[in-house]
Amino acid sequence: MDRQKVILVMIDALGDAAARAQCGYLMGLVEAGQARLWRMQAVLPSLSLPAYTSLHSGTAPAEHGLVSNDLQAMAPAPHVFSVVREAGGVTAAVAERLYALLFNAAPFDDVEHLDVTDGPGWVTHGRFYTEVRHTRFNPSMPGDHDICNSATLLLRRHAPDYLLVHSAAADAVGHAFGADSFEYRHQVWNMDNELALAIPVWRAAGYRVLVTSDHGMSAEGRHGGAEADMRPVPFWDICGPEICGSDGGEREGTVSQLAVAPTILKIMGLPIPQSMRTPPLV
Repeated sequence: MDRQKVILVMIDALGDAAARAQCGYLMGLVEAGQARLWRMQAVLPSLSLPAYTSLHSGTAPAEHGLVSNDLQAMAPAPHVFSVVREAGGVTAAVAERLYALLFNAAPFDDVEHLDVTDGPGWVTHGRFYTEVRHTRFNPSMPGDHDICNSATLLLRRHAPDYLLVHSAAADAVGHAFGADSFEYRHQVWNMDNELALAIPVWRAAGYRVLVTSDHGMSAEGRHGGAEADMRPVPFWDICGPEICGSDGGEREGTVSQLAVAPTILKIMGLPIPQSMRTPPLV
């Protein structure tokens, strides 16, 4: 499939305010006109599984039906993974187990579904991790350095057309310490620092890089509802001067999270399903 290739970086529980305050590398790209930044409104409920599905299907939880993290079901097609695969493309992901459940197999098997190469599901190549036995004192999260390097390795070995890179560490730390904590702010910065090392490598390989989140995090370590800190998230388009031209920088207003899926497909030059009714951002 000879099309523009895309990497979507999903930083779990990265609120818009924390992103703008702590993500010096990404904000530096915006300031230099090499990226575009939107303030984005997450879907309701502001939970991971509903948002993961909406980010890739372009439909709201009330429509796609996956409204709780406790559900064990695959996401209904069409979605980004299905459209890319049906067009003959290769997909890949380094992500938490919920993505394998949604887009490869339900229920998730902690052994069989952790590592997938040339698999039959919507995610062709997957490196998945779990949060089993997660506690405040043992977040059980793989390091962001390892996540980004695993993504680079998938890129080198398989050259996927669409690659999802998902870090769940900010979510784990936010639940443990709250969004108004040193620990959460430092974790947000840490992922930004890893992206400063990884994004130039990915862009040199010909990928358009998008960065966003599923939901925010409250000061008391919660999300799921409509409180002020739970829904606003950032959306960066690392377009570079060759694409951005004089059109880089911050955008006014707030856009819908349902725009992410059609934006990915628009960039890739793939057909946008009729179910994705929100216009793409580019």
